[in-house]
Amino acid sequence: MAIRAPRSEAPAWLGSAAAAMMLTFDVDAEAPLLADDPGHGANAMLMAHQSFGPLVGVPRILELLAEQEVRATFFVPGVTAERHPSALESILAADHEVGHHSHSHPRYVDLEAAEEEDFERGLEVLRRFGVDVRGHRTPLSSASPRTAGLVARHGLSYESTLMDDDRPYRLMTGEGSIIELPPYWGLDDWLQYVNLPVSESFRVKPVADVIAGWQLELEALRREGGLCVLTMHPFAHGRGSRMRGLRALIADARAAGDVVFLTGAEAARRAEADPALAVRELARLLPDPDPAVYPAW
Repeated sequence: MAIRAPRSEAPAWLGSAAAAMMLTFDVDAEAPLLADDPGHGANAMLMAHQSFGPLVGVPRILELLAEQEVRATFFVPGVTAERHPSALESILAADHEVGHHSHSHPRYVDLEAAEEEDFERGLEVLRRFGVDVRGHRTPLSSASPRTAGLVARHGLSYESTLMDDDRPYRLMTGEGSIIELPPYWGLDDWLQYVNLPVSESFRVKPVADVIAGWQLELEALRREGGLCVLTMHPFAHGRGSRMRGLRALIADARAAGDVVFLTGAEAARRAEADPALAVRELARLLPDPDPAVYPAW
């Protein structure tokens, strides 16, 4: 297993930068609630709340990114692409990256053999729209022991799901290697801004508090030579005050003078070319619990 460079040494994939920032948006729309319970489709308020993402949030986000001259990565489920094709087409027309985010947004860890069917169906939908799919993010952060192998087997170059680092690394899956671009729940707006009456909900936090926390995360990652992966959802982040907060965060990163903005595909290419990149084996990340210590429920 490769040994990472000391934190005081900037890794080669960063080039001359102190840290990299990835702006990523999960365009979930109605999918996660329908995966939780198809009966939610009869709840007009819930469906309207989620459709705000592709209908209003995505156009606002694209406008902000154009203003800031920053490219981002949008992870799109297959059902969202089919239900809201104009949102996907507008993302592609603005030259942003589109990544794979399942077909129906289920919990992959619960699917077993059906995981591959959902994975392949979502991938086929994106490719039908002309997307050159390079990366994948597991819905609900619910990667199973099979997920990374599916990413490798289907020719994608990276995954952005696992949370065991704050730098990219090469993940050996048994079906080929991929680059892992680790996200982090503290940099995910779902935990900051989302409160839904029918799903796991959290206290909605003031925008100023969220941005202050994210600025501290970025400051720390600049010292660590890390990758700051922001995970945002257009139905949550497309609201006015949150857009202003994101604009301020981008400005803060720019003012630092040593932060590079990367899409997932760009970060993966840089990581691929770094000869000192850390290497991990998927099998070693998945312990086989001793039943004498951890008896089955």
